[in-house]
Amino acid sequence: MKKIFALILAMVLCIGLLAACGSNGDDAKTDNTAAKNVKLGFIFLHDENSTYDLNFMNAAKEAIAALGLTEDQCLFRTNIPEGQECYNAAAELADAGCNIIFADSFGHEDYIIQAAKEFPDVQFCHATGTRAHTEGLKNFHNAFAAIYEGRYLAGVAAGLKLNEMIANGEFTADEAKMGYVGAYTYAEVVSGYTSFYLGAKSVCPSVTMEVTFTGSWYDETAEKEGANKLIQNGCKLISQHADSMGAPTACETAGIPNVSYNGSTVSACPNTFIVSSRINWAPYYEYVVNCVLNGEEIAADWTGTIATGSVVLTDVNEKAAAAGTADKIAEVTKALEDGSLHVFDTSTFTVEGKPVTSFMADVDTDAAYTPDTEAVKDGYIHESEYRSAPYFTLQIDGITLLDTAY
Repeated sequence: MKKIFALILAMVLCIGLLAACGSNGDDAKTDNTAAKNVKLGFIFLHDENSTYDLNFMNAAKEAIAALGLTEDQCLFRTNIPEGQECYNAAAELADAGCNIIFADSFGHEDYIIQAAKEFPDVQFCHATGTRAHTEGLKNFHNAFAAIYEGRYLAGVAAGLKLNEMIANGEFTADEAKMGYVGAYTYAEVVSGYTSFYLGAKSVCPSVTMEVTFTGSWYDETAEKEGANKLIQNGCKLISQHADSMGAPTACETAGIPNVSYNGSTVSACPNTFIVSSRINWAPYYEYVVNCVLNGEEIAADWTGTIATGSVVLTDVNEKAAAAGTADKIAEVTKALEDGSLHVFDTSTFTVEGKPVTSFMADVDTDAAYTPDTEAVKDGYIHESEYRSAPYFTLQIDGITLLDTAY
């Protein structure tokens, strides 16, 4: 079933790429010819040692190959902090002839907007940002994906593992506690750990979860310490939204099951890695390049989905996962795709013991983070629909924050 599940995901990815690039062979040939007129610049917060940045780099290389670009048409800039260095890198890439520039970190946004205003003939695309739909710049764009669905699927795998451990007598149902290492207490992270928890809860109703934050997107020592603290607190399984191998290696050392993020850690953690969700950025890169080549407008806010091949899971590690995990993930994936299941179905959780009937989200971000958009409709919270970046910030019952880091 592992191979069948991998095949299903591969087919979904292919469909998404065909939709983004055009399925006509003549169109593809025309695009490859016209692609000689584009030059891409990429700005990465870290280097390949960060699983987050490596995921972007691999997607860039995949898109570059698919578009038939040459090496000298693509410039990478790594280890670019969330400061003036980002503007400097963007300006340098624009001066070097790049007509499309991508940046990958939330804190890059202010500096990419600054560059977009100075270089109006260059298209600037920023992952995870929040301001493109309100800035009104024709050459500045945000993108994200419905990764909360991937997190939910990974949570299903986690819940099945907890059930297996309970059945094996390793602990009781009321001891089914997970741990989660987060970077910051931002909406993106809150949305991620909540969707992961809800996925686990959908198959293991007694599960609870503790969350600790490191205050950094990449701090291997802090992430390892956070995972070890959670393990010492009695957490039976660990997941994360942070970018190093700190938490996964801590789990491998302690023999605690782990659900990672942004790619498989099975080579380093063969005994504990279960599955990983990630955003595949290749469809977005190809979409943007093809918009430029065809003279089409790039969406201010673009949200990738399972259908576009933007939300993907790794193969399940059968050595660590519960039996039947791949089959269950395939079943839940189908329900998410056909709309019969919604991750933030308000009937599945409470806040301070009360059902959620309204949630005013901060979609049009301002300095005070003022809520401005009703996000509950048709019985669920519509995450990443009113803008691409997550805005879910509710603290639901069953999840305990050990600390915060804003």
